[in-house]
Amino acid sequence: MNYDFISALIAALAAVGLALTVAWTERRSAGHQSFVLGMAILAAESLCSAMAVRPIAFPDPVYWQTARLAVMSLLPGVWLFFSFCYARGNSREFLVRWRSTLIGILVAPPFVAVVFFRSIFVTGISDGQSLLLGHAGIALHLLFMIGALLTLMNLERTFRTSVGMMRWRIKYMILGLGLLFAARAYTSSQALLFQALKLPLETVNSAALLLGCLLMLRAVLRAGHFEVSLYPSHAVLHRSLTGVLASVYLILVGIFARKVALIYRWDATFTAFIVLVFLVLFSVVLLSDRVRLRTRRFVSRHFQRPLYDYRTVWRSFTLGTASRTDQQELCRASVKLVADVYQVLSVTIWLVDDQEERFEFAASTVLTDTAAATVDLSFTGMPELLRGMCTDPEPVDLVYSTHPWAKTLRESFPAQFVREGGLIGVPLLVGAKVVGLLTVGDRIGGIAFSSQDFELLACVGDQMAASILNAQLSEKLLHARELEAFQTMSTFFVHDLKNTASTLNLMLRNLPVHFDDPEFRADALRGIAKTVDHINGLIERLGMLRQGLKIQAMDSDLNAMIAGSLAGWKAGPELRLVTDFGPVPRLAFDQDQIAKVLINLVINAGEAMGGRGEIRLTTADQSGWAVISVTDTGCGIPPEFIRQSLFRPFQSTKKGGLGIGMFQSKMIVEAHGGRLEVRSTPGEGTTFQVLLPLSRKSK
Repeated sequence: MNYDFISALIAALAAVGLALTVAWTERRSAGHQSFVLGMAILAAESLCSAMAVRPIAFPDPVYWQTARLAVMSLLPGVWLFFSFCYARGNSREFLVRWRSTLIGILVAPPFVAVVFFRSIFVTGISDGQSLLLGHAGIALHLLFMIGALLTLMNLERTFRTSVGMMRWRIKYMILGLGLLFAARAYTSSQALLFQALKLPLETVNSAALLLGCLLMLRAVLRAGHFEVSLYPSHAVLHRSLTGVLASVYLILVGIFARKVALIYRWDATFTAFIVLVFLVLFSVVLLSDRVRLRTRRFVSRHFQRPLYDYRTVWRSFTLGTASRTDQQELCRASVKLVADVYQVLSVTIWLVDDQEERFEFAASTVLTDTAAATVDLSFTGMPELLRGMCTDPEPVDLVYSTHPWAKTLRESFPAQFVREGGLIGVPLLVGAKVVGLLTVGDRIGGIAFSSQDFELLACVGDQMAASILNAQLSEKLLHARELEAFQTMSTFFVHDLKNTASTLNLMLRNLPVHFDDPEFRADALRGIAKTVDHINGLIERLGMLRQGLKIQAMDSDLNAMIAGSLAGWKAGPELRLVTDFGPVPRLAFDQDQIAKVLINLVINAGEAMGGRGEIRLTTADQSGWAVISVTDTGCGIPPEFIRQSLFRPFQSTKKGGLGIGMFQSKMIVEAHGGRLEVRSTPGEGTTFQVLLPLSRKSK
């Protein structure tokens, strides 16, 4: 009992000390505050365990164990929140996405502990070693296991995203919390398995808390620990090691625990503690980047293998960057790949700004966005520096190299480009254009870069420069197209609205003078209604550019629809519309949409002839197509305009035309599975043909 009391008390003091250390030394943030709160709760829980061994205020140990489980109910929610915030630059996105789960884990365990406080245990200490759990106690352990598993999976996701210096900074924090929650999952699973709290196993929790505090203290003492900003993917970890291990454990523990309990009798606490220490040491070795790098070099040196499998490296680099169209995402993926390939802690990409006056931060495994924002890499000698990079584009050691551009960087920015052990600089060039600079340093174990490393770095730099330049050009092209579309649309839109505003302005000026004239008022109302209809029509036509067409096809008579749609159309005194309806079978189409197409074609034909002449509209059944032809004898359309601009939005040959009608008509016809064709001879006339499939069925 004395050993249990001392271990629980020491673990509580260690948790309090770590919480105070972090609260005093680290900056205040959501992750920082949740860590301090979580450690305080762990200290309170461990103190309750100590009091259960040596009761002071309340002599009943069951009371202290009940209080311990009530305090434990606060742990899952606090640490799950911490796992979403810790070392993540996009923590807010995860908190919003998982808010329902997080609220459930925060609220459910404390609710069970408070409402069913007296039902956590059903009896006192039965055999001197166990406390039988009630329904509330079983529910608390089950909820704790769920919260612990989610926390471990989130921490694993963060660790997998990290690389280089950032992984070096957070490794021991992840390991310490992993140990802590793995031990808690073990003791909770035992409680669920036997539906009883095994008092000797409380020492396992105390030992795990003490070891976890030591590991986390190692992480806290590393500079910039809470300043790491990673951007994990939102995709679920389908290959999560945590999930696999938890599943295997829960299957085996039920078989192994009961069999061992029947055959052997030993001190389960001591055995569990030895296994715990072994797992910690094994995990530290397994996660060591230095061990993995030395293993690769040993195999390369003694088994005559190249240090790099170039096909694998190139395939990984290509697959990792090919789908990254955003420049920032591309740079983040690139630094992670370089750090993995070379087993280095520090990889940074600096890009040349558009004015070629400074280097701008792009991505890094050692610098956070906040820290990089304070770095200014602008100086007057930038043009000479870029010319020097073009003249000598090979990777160089920025600390020891005598190359002029390396010397310039070293003297101008010693804080960024001078590092003990060397810092390799790789110019990112495409032809004679310098895109940026890649820096690689802090190699695991201090191993020097070989000729193979420099050769591969040069190839990686070329590939990276081409990808970054393509991303930059794509972004500029997109912006240019958006600006062009906006300017074109606003030109037509402003022109149309200006004419509408002039009409309304003239009407308002005359309104006070002729207000008492009934005929004027009636004419004004008609003018306002016409203006409103015009604006609504303009909005509808513009809205169709960004909204998908909804076709409501019905079996209909095409000739009857055309006759009805054009019945109200007034051709004008010098313009005639001649129709020739051939026999066309009934077919499925949207009458309103096709009517818009025909009216637009007829109006365009009349405007092309200047309001004089003859428009001919015919229908026919040709080889499984219903064909509607609209022919005019106007000025015709130039072949180049037909090829390049006729069916594009905001392209028009008419003065003041919006250039949407033909684009909209083509959308409607193609939505029916048909085609819109045009034949035109400049100076003679134009024929538009709408082809609708007769085989289309109504839906």
